[in-house]
Amino acid sequence: MLLSTSIKLRRRAGAALITGLFAGAATYAGVSAAATLRIDASAATPAPAAAALRMGSAVAPNGDTLGVNARYLTRNGAPWLPVMGEFHYSRTPESQWLAELQKMKAAGIDIVASYVMWNHHEEVAGKFDWKNQRNLRRYVQLAAQAGLDVVVRVGPWAHAEVRYGGVPDWVVNSMPTRRNDAQYMALVEKLYREIGQQLKGQLWKDGGRVIGIQLENEYNLDGPGQGKAHIAALKQLALKAGLDVPYYTVTGWDGTIYPHGEVTPVFGGYPDEPWGTSTKELPPKETYAFRFDTRVSGDLGAQTAAHAPGSAETDKDVTPFLGAEYGAGLPFMYRRRTVVSADDIASMLPVQLGSGVNLMGYYMFHGGRNPTALGGTSMEESTLSGGYNDTTMISYDFQAPLGPDGQQRKVLEKLRPFHLFLHDFGSRLAPMTVRKPEVSPATPDDLQAPRFAVRSAGERGFLFVNNHVRQYDMAPQQASQFEIKLPGQTLTLPSKPVDIAQGAYFIWPLNLDLDGTNLSYATAQPLALLDQGRSGVLAVFSASAGVPVELALDGVTGQQVQAGGASVNVNTSNGRLLVSDIQPGSSVALSVQRQGARPLSIVVLTPEQAQQLSVVQLAGQRRLLLSAQQNYVADGALQLRSVGSNHFRFGVYPPLPKPPRTDAAASVLRAGGNDGLFQTFSAELPARSVTAEITPVREAQEAPPVVIGGAARAAIQPAPESFKAAAAWRISVPQEQLRGLDDALLQIDFVGDIGRLFAGTRMLDDWYYSGYPWQVSLRSPQTAATGPLTLAVLPLRADAPIYLPREARPDFGAASQIARLRGVSVLPVYRLRVTP
Repeated sequence: MLLSTSIKLRRRAGAALITGLFAGAATYAGVSAAATLRIDASAATPAPAAAALRMGSAVAPNGDTLGVNARYLTRNGAPWLPVMGEFHYSRTPESQWLAELQKMKAAGIDIVASYVMWNHHEEVAGKFDWKNQRNLRRYVQLAAQAGLDVVVRVGPWAHAEVRYGGVPDWVVNSMPTRRNDAQYMALVEKLYREIGQQLKGQLWKDGGRVIGIQLENEYNLDGPGQGKAHIAALKQLALKAGLDVPYYTVTGWDGTIYPHGEVTPVFGGYPDEPWGTSTKELPPKETYAFRFDTRVSGDLGAQTAAHAPGSAETDKDVTPFLGAEYGAGLPFMYRRRTVVSADDIASMLPVQLGSGVNLMGYYMFHGGRNPTALGGTSMEESTLSGGYNDTTMISYDFQAPLGPDGQQRKVLEKLRPFHLFLHDFGSRLAPMTVRKPEVSPATPDDLQAPRFAVRSAGERGFLFVNNHVRQYDMAPQQASQFEIKLPGQTLTLPSKPVDIAQGAYFIWPLNLDLDGTNLSYATAQPLALLDQGRSGVLAVFSASAGVPVELALDGVTGQQVQAGGASVNVNTSNGRLLVSDIQPGSSVALSVQRQGARPLSIVVLTPEQAQQLSVVQLAGQRRLLLSAQQNYVADGALQLRSVGSNHFRFGVYPPLPKPPRTDAAASVLRAGGNDGLFQTFSAELPARSVTAEITPVREAQEAPPVVIGGAARAAIQPAPESFKAAAAWRISVPQEQLRGLDDALLQIDFVGDIGRLFAGTRMLDDWYYSGYPWQVSLRSPQTAATGPLTLAVLPLRADAPIYLPREARPDFGAASQIARLRGVSVLPVYRLRVTP
């Protein structure tokens, strides 16, 4: 299975040593010793105030309701903490939408969000195109079929690294934009009316799944006809177009300005700044430090400058803390090509949730490719068209958890355990408020102080810990215990100090109700709660890497529990049953038989198993699925995809009621007995060998010097004429080799500046060299070709003033430039359909 390249640059912390941070603690040589990490969470949790928000119709025809208060979202009156992921329909072929949406659902996404990019629909004035890849209505219908709610980001300015932020050329060239100009607003009204027609009958109030509308994006302009007046006018146009939905949002960062009560702000954060101009590693990002006083997470790349604190700051006590753009990856800009690891992304989740986020929204969750414009005009953001950034013409990969061709990256495996947690425990977390520790980092570059927070309500809560900062070594927190003061008790956990390694991050429960049994604490992260009716409840946890697993239970005696392994230690401590020395795995770690109650079983998976865990609706009920293969459910059948290997293996619990079957083309599905709880199966599809023939076409010529300029006054992408210096190769892949495969990914390993892949003169894809793998589907309608392909690589100059990850920086030796093709491979993608 293909995993994203993890390029980790490690720099020893340069922050000054800190001593006497907390009672009983000493810090030396970058390592803290014998630390008690304290948080006072004893203050009462006030009831959430009613949000003074004028939202739209929130009752569906079947009586289901959506709501919002000053702290969290609600669904049918209950707290709701969903996960939202961005996936742009117009950047993916229509034929792939349903499967990709189903993959997102399987990854734990509850809401799919997408921009409506105006210039993807009205390139020519008055001629709207809503067909095929631009069919918004069909996309929304398929999202509903996949079980996803939808937020539509209607612009008219989107950014999205698209030409003019999505505003058509003919509008930009002829009138003022992003303000209440009469001519401009008349055109926006037509756009919104068209969107309203596309979404007619698909809104929540009509029984559809469109629950939200975002107006504009990154808007901090103020002045006549701008600011609050403009956002208010856009909302009125949306309502006039019939866009009556439960939620209206605006982006809340970089000094955004909006009318109080008409919209709720959404926030974001990224682990680096590819829109920046530095050619070096950046200082530690605030994205990895808990926020206790502000919701705004540093520079998010807004292209207009704020002159004062925005509305989102003044509204933070009367609106919930919602996220929309926490980076599930990063784009490659020409001047700055940041590569992020799975841990760089996933470690942000405990931080954001521990800072109070009550909607975990990602940008992007699924990559894509820009559609071809009329007349061949490129649609990307570019300095050539006055943009602040230079992005690739076609590729919008974003290092997303799901690549442009639906391939699963390693980051998805690291994110999914948190999504499982939010699905089953998010309603408990949402009402809880943030509690600040006695000691926390004074600045994002303090790499010594421990990073942790608690969210709690009354006696119950969750502890959030992060000891990972991208490209920097955090001080290991040695011999650490947490002391959490709650209204009626003080919890000290674990029972003995533990080491929290550099790079660790996790969520631990405090007084978690497990079907009537109180789990005082666990040094393991909750994943799922499986209700099995009269058979009882199964609670699934994930061990935290490097930390011994310990469970503390209230109101339970040793006679009521049965440990799952001989090495497990059960004793009583401070009136609690303390279970320690648990070996993580797929077997039941602890069974609890309670008088007059259903049995409770607890499983603690290894971190590696947790990354392979999904919860799927299969054969009429929720089941645990354990598999290294990408998986999703379609038409009641389990779909397993494997990149590069024809071998499949999966485990399921509860066991399936009858032996499952596969497609006739597949080999026999073999039962593998039980792996702990899990009923296991394996299968093998006929192996396919796919090879690519490479033929040199032309050698590279001297590339022109990289120019400094543009709005950012930094390196700008070479002009089109510069590509006459590109080296070129012909790539031939016999089509008959692809028969019987779900897909085949062409993986191009080159060193240079920019790579471009052509079928004839039609560009299929392009790539900025960064060391991150470039893959292109050979079966997608966007990139499929019947004949040979041509790869062009523009040389990278040794003096190019761009940022590359240290590991990707080539050794030029005495050469002034480099354009090298190191290899081309084809990765077969196999798919196994399993019908229960």
